[in-house]
Amino acid sequence: MSANGRSAQPSVTPAVESAGFVRLVTSADGDGLAASGLLARALAVGGTPFQVTVGSTIAARTDRAQAASADDELTLAIGAVDADVPRLDGSDRPATLVALEIARALGATPDPVLALAGLVAAGVTPGAGESEWLLEAAEDRKLVDRRPGVAVPTADVADGLAHSTRVDGPWSGDVDAVGDALEELGIESSGDHSDGDHRAIASLVALEVVGTEDATTHAASAIARMLKPYETPEGHFETVGGYADVLEAAARVEPGTAVALAMGHDAREPALTAWRRHGRRAHEALESASTGRYDGLFVLGFEDGPVETVARLAAEFRSPEPAVLAIGSGETALVTRDGISASMVERIARELESAEEISPESIEYDAGRNRGYLRYEPTLEEDTIIERVRAVL
Repeated sequence: MSANGRSAQPSVTPAVESAGFVRLVTSADGDGLAASGLLARALAVGGTPFQVTVGSTIAARTDRAQAASADDELTLAIGAVDADVPRLDGSDRPATLVALEIARALGATPDPVLALAGLVAAGVTPGAGESEWLLEAAEDRKLVDRRPGVAVPTADVADGLAHSTRVDGPWSGDVDAVGDALEELGIESSGDHSDGDHRAIASLVALEVVGTEDATTHAASAIARMLKPYETPEGHFETVGGYADVLEAAARVEPGTAVALAMGHDAREPALTAWRRHGRRAHEALESASTGRYDGLFVLGFEDGPVETVARLAAEFRSPEPAVLAIGSGETALVTRDGISASMVERIARELESAEEISPESIEYDAGRNRGYLRYEPTLEEDTIIERVRAVL
């Protein structure tokens, strides 16, 4: 099983131009949704019929990628697939960058704010590397403007900080607790905020995040990505980073809403509702989780919660080890600070297939740039999962 697909550079553009129908099959993450949205909008402008589907595992995406029934159909994959189709993302480039180049080659004018949000979701700092021209274009058009403060999607700061999955503070998941912290600074949660207000909010967040008992030295660099955001005066959300957070959350819990949002439809409110629910569940699970520490691995166990987001938050803000394993009911996520290959996640899946508690065919998995995800029967014991993961790490 290769689970790779073929690398798709902008040279795939002629195939897109000649296709009678384009099928976009994407992973359930912000980079994939942004890339799909950029291409979908370009296809709509050119009058090419298309379909966007989201698959949270390699098996799910492979099934969709193999659904083509006509010679003039073209399938483009974002995320690992076990099918011989062009793949937009790779180990060194986010799918958003490739989608941008294809959309421009098709004659479309891509939305730079959506593209920047996709890059942030992929872990790219706006303006870094290949995205320098994109940030400059957005600034020239006055679509983004850097200011002090924090990267949240809503004008209400308490709402934004409480539900954000880009930060883990003592008030995360609790709107009232954020409101109380702001009140001590003499700052209203909503309304117009001066640059001084934004600076005070950023200082509060930074100090409380790195000052918590569970915070690690890595938390300081992680929180830096939350500060001095690019606001979007005419955008759907307050900041580029906030937009990325909403895309990522909606992709995981309401992929249909995430697709609609990325395509430019009026999906702001349902997307924010999904984001709030996702954020609450993630922070509740992080707080209630049992923990265990092994050589190189930090383990969290809980009954209910988004395992990938919990694992990422723990890796960024709490884990004393470079790898984090979040174990929920019937699913597991592995996040490392050094990156994870699809072959590593596949090896873990093969290890779990040998477990006596489950049937081998129940295992499904996925792999991203620094994350792995596995789904299986809930009867699988936590000790078995930890043992198999440690055998591969």
